[in-house]
Amino acid sequence: MRKFKRYRKLLIFLALIFLSLFFLADFDIPVEELKEKYTYSYSKFVEIDGMNVHYTDQGSGFPIILLHGSGGSLHTWEGWANELKTNYRVISIDLPAFGLTGRHTRGDYSINSYTKFLYDFVNNLKLDRFHLAGNSLGGGIAWNFTSDYPERVDKLLLLDASGNRPKPKKQTTENTKKKGSSFSVFRLARIPVINKLFLYFTPKSIIRNNLEQVYYDDSKVTDTLVEQYHDFALREGNRQAFMDRLTTTRGNDTSHKLKEINNPTLILWGENDRWISVNSAYKFNEDIPNSKLVIMKKTGHLPMEEKPEESVKIAMNFLAEDLE
Repeated sequence: MRKFKRYRKLLIFLALIFLSLFFLADFDIPVEELKEKYTYSYSKFVEIDGMNVHYTDQGSGFPIILLHGSGGSLHTWEGWANELKTNYRVISIDLPAFGLTGRHTRGDYSINSYTKFLYDFVNNLKLDRFHLAGNSLGGGIAWNFTSDYPERVDKLLLLDASGNRPKPKKQTTENTKKKGSSFSVFRLARIPVINKLFLYFTPKSIIRNNLEQVYYDDSKVTDTLVEQYHDFALREGNRQAFMDRLTTTRGNDTSHKLKEINNPTLILWGENDRWISVNSAYKFNEDIPNSKLVIMKKTGHLPMEEKPEESVKIAMNFLAEDLE
């Protein structure tokens, strides 16, 4: 009894902390609940490697596949899809670890795994040849796939793509400067202890900060947009997948394969990208022989989402060109 009295204050304090953490925690959202909110009438699901993969398929004509980046979903391409579907069959995918698709069954998030996933996906849909567009991680998947299977890709579109960073250069232009906090969820998630907290606490403020980094114009980061990204982050399994991706071995550098890509390629980049410098755009253009470079001013890491009308017009002009 005396021992209980001695530690009563400590026990009460710990209980209060536990209750506070419980009520502040961001609980996983069941995928069925998210399906009701975020699927389209043209949404479809297909089983690939044990995963129930969400994708959209609309329009008719020559197919074009759209791949989003880290933390994103197929919704990032909505502006493009609405325009492209008038002339093309437009297919957007929630990649493994993201959106409604969720974590990879084996927790494998290497670029080789993503490339194999895309190979299995297009074979499942019986797509022999198509245009392929990707942003950030999706861009890295797109050019690696094109290098491995050039006969499957007609034209390649890389938007602020990953996987070919040049040696760091000092940023001197005003275009690369932007006020505000520079921390990202990726940096925080690599800090021991803090990264464990992300499995239970994923405040919308972190999501908003991340979006304000990838957008040039912060006024376009709306509450609705933040809620969408936050909801997908809380999709059951996605936060663990996010952690698993950060610890995945990057593997060997495959950028040497870029020089072997002869497919007509559009390199479309936001001049104000804070995540992957515009210097990478010039390196992609230098390495890919049959490429065309377009730099969008006052634009961040997600041209197709921040400026859908302007960026899709550039894309459609490129698709209509005969570069070969």
